[in-house]
Amino acid sequence: MEKVVSGIRPTGYLHLGNYFGAIKSFLKMQDEYDCLFFIADWHSLTTSPKPEDIQKSSRTILAEYLACGIDPSKAPIYIQSDVKETLELYLFLNMNMYLGELERVTTFKEKARKQPNNVNAGLLTYPTLMAADILQHRAAKVPVGKDQEQNMEMARTCARRFNHIYGVDFFPEPQNFYFNATAVKVPGLDGSGKMGKSEGNCIYLHDDDKVIRKKVMKAVTDLGPQVPNSERPEVIENLFTFLKMCSTQDTYDYFDEKWKDCSIRYGDLKKQIAEDICKVVAPIRERINEYSSNTELLDKIAREGAERARESASATLKEVRKIIGFR
Repeated sequence: MEKVVSGIRPTGYLHLGNYFGAIKSFLKMQDEYDCLFFIADWHSLTTSPKPEDIQKSSRTILAEYLACGIDPSKAPIYIQSDVKETLELYLFLNMNMYLGELERVTTFKEKARKQPNNVNAGLLTYPTLMAADILQHRAAKVPVGKDQEQNMEMARTCARRFNHIYGVDFFPEPQNFYFNATAVKVPGLDGSGKMGKSEGNCIYLHDDDKVIRKKVMKAVTDLGPQVPNSERPEVIENLFTFLKMCSTQDTYDYFDEKWKDCSIRYGDLKKQIAEDICKVVAPIRERINEYSSNTELLDKIAREGAERARESASATLKEVRKIIGFR
């Protein structure tokens, strides 16, 4: 059975973009592959989180994973910092990476632009740490969104370069894994093409119905269609994307027809989207609250997941040390 690994940084709460992107994929994979899912708390250090938030954030993400349906008996869930082997492989991989290629990574350039006073080495070598997360398990596939595709190419570079330098065929080149033909992209409510925490355009899985309705009703729109059967602009297509994800086909078809004949009312469209999102989020939110209140269970699941992950990573590091020449 092929091995799959993936993780999410604990920098706040999970949102609809995470759910319909990564987590929906996780739910399918846990029955079909040998999966390991982790909470990337080391990655979050690039944004200088407060010490008191580290453990709290990891437990929050773990509770949300479980609430969304990830089953730790099928797919172990672990916290990145509980697997110390990752750091050793991170060191080995960094020794073979070049400054120029790391500086050319799009996500590094974007982050450096957004946080010019905190362009740290961890931000620069983020792709290498991500590669270590993947390669320590010799994973064949990794579920990713569009924003991680270049980092995945860097992970393949790390694998190829290690194999070439030491004349071995040890690391497989991990492949991007999609259940659809293309990566899932959930739009933001501000009219942008992507929902993200830093953009402040999210609907979180812990949001209550009142908050969800308020956020959706503020979603960006335009003046409406002026010509029948006209093409929808991005801000409106984004709203129809929410219909595709959360509503019935009949509902989508109804508003699609209203758009085509220029009779659509954005207020009605937003109200429908809000109610359908509430139906998706409400049961997840209830389970999040249940799991969050049981820290003993959360710690037990994380501990058992770390044991499974360390077993996998230790076997890889043992071979890596031999290949490089360390006893």
